[in-house]
Amino acid sequence: MTFRITLATAFACAIAISAPKAEAEQFINVLTGGTSGVYYPLGVALSDIYGKGIEGARTQVQATKASVENLNLIEQGKGEIAFTLGDALALAWEGNVEAGFKTPLKKLRIVAAIYPNYVQIAALQEAGVTTIADMKGKTLSVGAAKSGTELNARAILGAAGLSYDDLAKVEYLPFAESVELMKNRQLEATLQSSGLGNAAIKDLASSQAISIVSIPAEVATAMGMPYMPATIPAGTYQGQDGDVATVAVGNYLVTSEDVPEEVVYQMTRLIFENLDVLKAAHSAGADISLDKAAKNPPVPLHPGAERFYREQGKL
Repeated sequence: MTFRITLATAFACAIAISAPKAEAEQFINVLTGGTSGVYYPLGVALSDIYGKGIEGARTQVQATKASVENLNLIEQGKGEIAFTLGDALALAWEGNVEAGFKTPLKKLRIVAAIYPNYVQIAALQEAGVTTIADMKGKTLSVGAAKSGTELNARAILGAAGLSYDDLAKVEYLPFAESVELMKNRQLEATLQSSGLGNAAIKDLASSQAISIVSIPAEVATAMGMPYMPATIPAGTYQGQDGDVATVAVGNYLVTSEDVPEEVVYQMTRLIFENLDVLKAAHSAGADISLDKAAKNPPVPLHPGAERFYREQGKL
């Protein structure tokens, strides 16, 4: 009897040891941005989608300083999927030290192009700022240092013939903290790069008279790709009576070449099977489109994502 039990135990252990890795628990850390931005609610939705849709998945949402930090974390293997701006992604691939990338990040792979970020500059109405040229001599928050938003700020000011030296003061603060300073009259304007309907700017507009500052089309054109002229539609924010010209840049979901192909295939598939969930999480989700997801990627697609797009006839 003892011999039979020993054999049975050994056989069970052998099965357990030889079980395929695909059945093991898969950890998925979703790297987002500040909790008052657009990346975070979309990331929470993705985490929920993956937790329910990928067998054995254990998910987590991590709030970060967004693009630059996210890309470095993905390269270091500290996340499985991350949100990023397209310009930061291109600079990471080439290893731009000034942008926050000490070496080229060659493990980065595209999961999907998602929605465009609109650069939105909100100023206290009393500051008298209506266009980017009016920012000279004013105080401005440009996002966390070396964040994707701050990269946008440097590029836009430069294309408009301005630099940080032309401003009275520059603050490097996340969206919500910038708005708190404006409410207390300690800051005149904040530059925020996100989807339309930014929660921090909505909060500000609900308690202060503000102006949404225009960035003329010629500034966007001078910047070149991946930037493009765009419009913030009238009524996006309380008190905004007309359309406002601005600059847009695409957002991407990225992963690492080290994440298994099947996992990335499932992550990609579930994005497009749950667009309604993403739209419910934030209005920017309405701009995510399968037709645009794999077009002109600035870095290579992950094989798992590529397999999905080929199946869908999008490559």
